[in-house]
Amino acid sequence: MLQLVLATRNEHKRREFARLLGARAGGLRLRLLVLPASVALPPEHAPTFAENALPKARAAATGTGQMSIADDSGIEAAALGGAPGIHSARFAGEHATDEENLDKLLREAPAGSAVEYVCALACVDPATGTERVFEGRCSGRLAAAPRGERGFGYDPAFLPDGRDQPSLARRAGDARVARRG
Repeated sequence: MLQLVLATRNEHKRREFARLLGARAGGLRLRLLVLPASVALPPEHAPTFAENALPKARAAATGTGQMSIADDSGIEAAALGGAPGIHSARFAGEHATDEENLDKLLREAPAGSAVEYVCALACVDPATGTERVFEGRCSGRLAAAPRGERGFGYDPAFLPDGRDQPSLARRAGDARVARRG
């Protein structure tokens, strides 16, 4: 069984990764380990998602001796020159709620404008010294107002290309369209 440490203290992210990895393992048995409290994670101050994800995976791998993964993700609005981008979690301020961040995006970017979810996923294996970073993008457009009953962050206003419903306004457990899926 492959064991991975997820470099996060965010319980919602841990549950999302567990669900996604379980849905996509293709017969591979995976166990997602909780990051020990003793492992310090570096701040996310780099200019790219990849440059924020890799140091977190390195810290977890070094601190635990286990293969570790970390991500950094957010939404980029073309009308705002790529903002909020790496500042997605604090777009409306350092301690802003998901709702406040979404409200700011809806005020500043026009409905129907192009947006992209971006996710950089870093994997570090301390046994081999291997470090890999993968980046995925999901393109769509911004809804005029939040819709649906599931999702968090910017999900209620993200309409993936080819769909007329928000990305996570679908049945629970469906990982076909997700910011990290």
